[in-house]
Amino acid sequence: MYSILYKAVSTCNLDKSEILYLLKTEENAKIFSAADKVRKEHVGDKVHLRALIEFSNYCKQNCLYCGLRRGNAKVTRYRLDPQEIINLAKKAAEYGYKTIVLQSGEDLYYTIDRMSKIISEIKKFDTAVTLSIGEKTFEEYKAYREAGADRYLLRIETTDEVLYDKLNPGMSLKNRMRCLEDIKRLGYEVGSGIMVGLPGQTIESIAKDIIYLKSIPVDMAGIGPFIYHPDTPIEKTEGNCFELALKVMAILRLLMPDINIPATTAMETLNPNGRLIALQCGANVVMPNATETAYRKHYEIYPGKICIGDSPKHCRFCIENKIKSINRNVAESKGYHRSNS
Repeated sequence: MYSILYKAVSTCNLDKSEILYLLKTEENAKIFSAADKVRKEHVGDKVHLRALIEFSNYCKQNCLYCGLRRGNAKVTRYRLDPQEIINLAKKAAEYGYKTIVLQSGEDLYYTIDRMSKIISEIKKFDTAVTLSIGEKTFEEYKAYREAGADRYLLRIETTDEVLYDKLNPGMSLKNRMRCLEDIKRLGYEVGSGIMVGLPGQTIESIAKDIIYLKSIPVDMAGIGPFIYHPDTPIEKTEGNCFELALKVMAILRLLMPDINIPATTAMETLNPNGRLIALQCGANVVMPNATETAYRKHYEIYPGKICIGDSPKHCRFCIENKIKSINRNVAESKGYHRSNS
């Protein structure tokens, strides 16, 4: 254990067998402690807040694990018009957010012209803009970059091609990887990540996922635990994958010490203090919800989502107080990956 952790900290590199050892060991506290020290040394104690605006829950895709999937007839669908999105972003900027994250299902209503206008208007608020809107063509990614988008988040979920094909009917792992290559080529900060605990996922495939994220290399890695949604056809798994998701996140911090790593909201669905725990195991970003309260309950990728009854303003200052409770403070910068700043 100590020799592997020493190698990770001193070289930022491990081979697959060493990653597997860390994934399988029960000595998790040592991994978490090492990751927290690396986080402190390389990205400091400041926590970057990103305002998350979930502007549409329409999606053309039919991923088996997602509550927003096209085939789920129980979802109350909604989409915000461009001016509503811009107004929410303006409020978020007034609350002190330095990054706006625009997230939706893959909704064809938002054409290149509509999205480009939204992005360019939000940039007037002197914020960074992150897009999380799925698979697009190179031309679409290029237009959004030219409109001012700074970052793009597209989780790979799994690099196991057989599992990917099973979970994402009508999609392909090859195209997903093409999208990430295009995003990188266009000069975005690249965000990706995986879901931990998927039915049929192996520890070996998670190790390969970690190696893939390092190979890109990503500027931001989001690790989310799988949470079963009863309105999806995926099988329900037993147990809670919170600890394993934390460990994957911590290993990525060891191997990529200066990237941005969010304490994901799903962590807190599985553990009441999930985001604070993640911030003490290598994470340095939190994405509070800046969507109006009326829409939050309908953006249900997984059930049990936290804070669905809270206002954007409440979420902003609630999370700041939580961060201060662990002797950390909110960053005042836009939080670019150090290599791009």
